[in-house]
Amino acid sequence: MIAAEQKARTTYDNILRLVDDPDVITPIRFLREREIVHYQRFGEALRMVQDDLDSRNFYAFNPAFRG
Repeated sequence: MIAAEQKARTTYDNILRLVDDPDVITPIRFLREREIVHYQRFGEALRMVQDDLDSRNFYAFNPAFRG
């Protein structure tokens, strides 16, 4: 999912380089900013899930733990 957000952002960047019509630029900038926010939120959610999984399985996945 994160790769899709990055690809969309790159596409919007490329469109913005090619156009000079304000009626096109404004919505494309909005869509580009939305993709940036989505990318950030997906990254945050992924980190939260990973942190939660790590905390529940601390001893099973911690190579420094010697029980």
